[in-house]
Amino acid sequence: MKQGTAIGRVRGLGSARSGTHHWWLGRLTSVSTLLLFVWLLVSLLRLPRLDHEMVTEWLASPLAAVPMVLLIVSTFWHTKLGMQVIIEDYVHDEGMKLFTLTLLNFFVIGLGALAFFSVLKIAFGGDASPS
Repeated sequence: MKQGTAIGRVRGLGSARSGTHHWWLGRLTSVSTLLLFVWLLVSLLRLPRLDHEMVTEWLASPLAAVPMVLLIVSTFWHTKLGMQVIIEDYVHDEGMKLFTLTLLNFFVIGLGALAFFSVLKIAFGGDASPS
């Protein structure tokens, strides 16, 4: 009879060795999101007016559009990472977990793409408001 530890009997169902990477990504996206939100707040407070015309004109500048796109990417990536951890920890049925993670990915990518497109549309000369 083969002897082994309890971990040895698990047969590879232990650590996926991705926890550290996931943890670092969460910290990196939280710091970048915080810094970019501070930039956004300061930038908006420096505008003479906060009406649609002024904000659209400001966002048409590359110095505003590029950090805004970075803020969108960082925010949605951080949201995805955080929600993924919650789903993995609290959804125990494997089928429901897969479904929920897939739904999360569609949601984050869809809303992120919409926000990304809106900023690019304004930056390249269009108005993102509905007709």
